[in-house]
Amino acid sequence: MVHSYKLGGLNIVIDVYSGSVHVVDEATFDVIEMYEKSTHEEIKAFILDKYSSDPTVTDEAIDECFEQIEELKSEGKLFCEDTFESMAGDLKAKSAGVVKALCLHIAHTCNLNCSYCFASQGKYHGERAVMSFEVGKQALDFLVANSGSRTNLEVDFFGGEPLMNFEVVKELVKYARSIEKAAHKNFRFTLTTNGMLVDDDVIEFANKECSNVVLSLDGRKEIHDKYRVDYAGRGSWEQIVPKFQKFVKAREGKNYYMRGTFTHANPDFLEDIKTMLELGFTELSMEPVVGPEGEPSSLTMEDLPIVLEQYEKLAELMLQRHREGRPFTFYHYMIDLKGGPCIYKRISGCGSGTEYMAVTPWGDLYPCHQFVGEEKFRLGDVWKGVTNHDAQKEFADCNVYTRPECRDCWAKLYCSGGCAANAYHATGSVNGVYKYGCELFRKRMECAIMLEVAKTLDEE
Repeated sequence: MVHSYKLGGLNIVIDVYSGSVHVVDEATFDVIEMYEKSTHEEIKAFILDKYSSDPTVTDEAIDECFEQIEELKSEGKLFCEDTFESMAGDLKAKSAGVVKALCLHIAHTCNLNCSYCFASQGKYHGERAVMSFEVGKQALDFLVANSGSRTNLEVDFFGGEPLMNFEVVKELVKYARSIEKAAHKNFRFTLTTNGMLVDDDVIEFANKECSNVVLSLDGRKEIHDKYRVDYAGRGSWEQIVPKFQKFVKAREGKNYYMRGTFTHANPDFLEDIKTMLELGFTELSMEPVVGPEGEPSSLTMEDLPIVLEQYEKLAELMLQRHREGRPFTFYHYMIDLKGGPCIYKRISGCGSGTEYMAVTPWGDLYPCHQFVGEEKFRLGDVWKGVTNHDAQKEFADCNVYTRPECRDCWAKLYCSGGCAANAYHATGSVNGVYKYGCELFRKRMECAIMLEVAKTLDEE
C-alpha cells in the first residue's frame, strides 16, 4: 500500500508496510500514482502528454523512472506487501499479564469546574474521593508484582486534580523509592495538574521526582477562561500562567508538556499555540475535545476543514521557527522516520487494559482513565488483580487488524488502530472507529512527516 500527497511544496510518497518515505518530482509522483492501475504504455502516454512542455520528461526518463520503481520494489521500499497481519494477535499475546504503567487517580475531585471535562469534573460519574496511602501503596505493589522482567515502570498521578491530595503523592513516591532497588525496578513519575495549587513545594518536589509534568492550559485567555473556570464561574488563566512560567523555568524548559484542549469555540487553535509560545512555553500539545454530538464544546463537521488547515499552518510555523533557530515541540508531530515505534507498538496500540491500567481511589482497576466509571470495564482491583478476564480479553484481542475500517487506511501503522476509549464512546465498541478522530489523525501524520522530511532536506 502506498500513500501519496503534496504538502509544503513537497511531493511525498509513503510506503505503508516498509515505512519508507520518498520525496519525488512531479512526473515521478504521477507515475507512482498510476503504477499499479495502468500499463507502462498507458502511463508513458499520459506523462508525455501532461508534461509535454517539460524537456526533461522524455521517453528515456520515464523508462528510467520505471526501473527505479522496480528497484525500490525489489528492495522492499515501495509497494511492499503486508507481512504483519498474521503476527498481530501473537505479538500482543506475548505481553499478556505484564503491566508496565499505572494511572493513579489520586483524587476524584477537582478545584475547577470545566464543562468539557470527560471525567465529570473529576468525579468520573461517581462520588468525590481521594486515594489513601494504603490503596496507593497496594497499587505500586501490584505494579511491581505484575511487571515481569520490565525495569522501567511508569506511574502518572492523575485526577481530578492530584494536588488536592499532594501529601499522599509525596508519601507514595517515597515508598516507591524505598522498594525500587530491591525490586530491580525504576519508577518514572508524571504529574498532571491544572496549576491552581502549584507552589514552591510542588515545583521542588516535581523537579526532583517527576520525569515529566503535564500542565493544563488552553491558550488564549478568553478561550481558556470560557471552560476552565472555578465553581464560582471565574476563569483560572490569570492564576495559573505565572505559576506555570515559574514551574517551566525551574525545569530549565525541559520534561514538561503544556497540554491544551481545543473545542468548537476555538477550531483556530493555532492562535492558542501562538499564545503559549509568546508566554515562553515550547513543549506543546493541543488535543481535540471528544464529547457527545450536540454538546456546545464538541467539534462539528463545519469545524473539520478549519482544524485540518490549522494543522497544516502549524507545520509551516514549526518549520519556519526551526529554520530561525527557535524550534518548539508539538506532541502529535513527534515522529522518527528512521526508527520509530517497533512493529509491536504499531500493531498493538497503547496497551490499555493489558500493559496499562487506571486505579481509582478505591483501588479498582480499569483499562485506562477514560473507562473509569464504566462498570462493565472494571477489571478487578489492586488486591486481587484482574478478575474480569472477559473484559481484559476484549482489549487483549484488540489491534489494528481487528478493525475492518482500518484495513485500507494508509495511517493504520502510525495510529495502531486509534484510541479504544474514543472508539467505544463513539460507536459502543472498543473495536469501533471514531471517524472524526481518524480525519484529524491522518492530517497530523501528513504534516508530521512533511515537517521531518523538510528538516532532513535542509540538513543535506
